[in-house]
Amino acid sequence: MISVEHVVVLDPVAGDLCAGKDFYDQIKSGVGDFFWDSLMADIRSLKIYAGVHVHEQGLYRMPAKRFPYQVYYIIDDHTVYIVAILPMRKNPLWVKDTLTDRRSLNL
Repeated sequence: MISVEHVVVLDPVAGDLCAGKDFYDQIKSGVGDFFWDSLMADIRSLKIYAGVHVHEQGLYRMPAKRFPYQVYYIIDDHTVYIVAILPMRKNPLWVKDTLTDRRSLNL
């Protein structure tokens, strides 16, 4: 198992989370807050479980526990960097393009 000291959420991920929260709030008031809290718990779990998920094309992919989202991250020097949190129901080409753009960010 990989020893993780820090979990860093990169700036674009805030937009991913806000978009998901807004989407679920439109369905029913309060569900967006549950979405947010659930994803935060998933992110915190990476301090324990980082590195055990599927690793493809330079990124780890962790499915969210309660919502159809994937958390994409990398591990560098005992730090987890969350690069994207994306809905699983999007066009796979959109997901691929988004991840390509995010991987180019400087850590």
